[in-house]
Amino acid sequence: MHKIESNTFGMGDRFGHQGEAQLQAVLNAREAGLQIYPTWNKSFREHSIVGTEPHSLRVEADAAVAALGWKENFYVDADHIKMDTVGDFIPGSNFFTLDVADYVGETPDAAAMEKWVAGIERYFGELAVEGLDAPLALSREAAEEAGKQFFAAITKAGELYRHIEDEKGADTFVTEVSIDETDAPQGPADVFYILSMMAAESIPAQTVAPKFTGRFNKGVDYVGNLEQFEKEFHADLCVIRFAIKEFGLPETLKISVHSGSDKFSLYPIINKLIKAHGAGLHVKTAGTTWLEEVIGLARAGGEGLVIAKEIYAGGIEHFDALTAPYSTVIDIDQAELPSVEAVNAWTSEQFVSALEHDLSHPNYNLHLRQLIHVGFKIAAKMGDRYTDALKANADVIGAGVTKNLFERHMLPIFGE
Repeated sequence: MHKIESNTFGMGDRFGHQGEAQLQAVLNAREAGLQIYPTWNKSFREHSIVGTEPHSLRVEADAAVAALGWKENFYVDADHIKMDTVGDFIPGSNFFTLDVADYVGETPDAAAMEKWVAGIERYFGELAVEGLDAPLALSREAAEEAGKQFFAAITKAGELYRHIEDEKGADTFVTEVSIDETDAPQGPADVFYILSMMAAESIPAQTVAPKFTGRFNKGVDYVGNLEQFEKEFHADLCVIRFAIKEFGLPETLKISVHSGSDKFSLYPIINKLIKAHGAGLHVKTAGTTWLEEVIGLARAGGEGLVIAKEIYAGGIEHFDALTAPYSTVIDIDQAELPSVEAVNAWTSEQFVSALEHDLSHPNYNLHLRQLIHVGFKIAAKMGDRYTDALKANADVIGAGVTKNLFERHMLPIFGE
């Protein structure tokens, strides 16, 4: 098991042009006294849409590291990987996010599940966990219900982990288990059961992504009860600390926040709690860099603005196809979307102010922002025209990418 550092920051880059700008944000954070380690992440779906190969992310990360003289550890994350898609990611990745959401709710192996239940029987009853106001109410019945939901999925995670271990060697990569893509949030008892299943499967996970109450929509702020989120985040940190001691899970095990970009209202809460607990954190911010690319193109004007407008028009034209894969993580009111004709008449400043995530600006439109977020397929179809525009406007775009990650994300999450 490669031991992960306390604070790691996931950065997605759909088209592979912003590696240096992203790493510069990490360097700015280091200058501000924040010990953050970069992680570049990209999923099989994103590679498929853009037409890139998994190893291209390793090439991008290596080039950024060489160009900016980064000398410490960094990670290349095979994001939301499954057994049927992991193969091409194995050579270049040193971080694997195991996505077993498809197996949640599948019928588990009865004998294996009974063995797991018997192994945690000593905890049944009211279990006091340091830091929690009330004990966890655990029982055989509740464990079996949790097993019906998650045991088959965690079993699959174990199989996937061992496959990667056989291919790469145990000490060469970091393992994350993603359990956030489920219908219902997990309470602290659910997290307890899931972590005990991971221990039973001998998965040395160092980050785990639980599902919280509320909406973690792509590219926009959190929608939900902030007090409830704080209670859940605190409880999960307590249960993780307990599970590390009781189940022998890696001492570096920490929470991973998925769809973590632009969740501005949550950052003060997360900042306060990880410091109070002395806990580490991994956060994934994939889509915010793609949005900064479009903002940068619009800001540059000329052909860049034309492309930005065409991406929006394509989003309107292909609305259903683009939004369907993201239906659980976007909320777009089509009545709040401006017409293509109106957008085509916008200046650079009007387009930027509608798309840029400045909640104080009267022109900001979260519905437009979410549509552009899922519209990178439109840009991908432009081919060289789009990537040539990125190259032509690299300075403007790169400055926006760096500023957004450093000032709007890293400082609020990890700063003093």
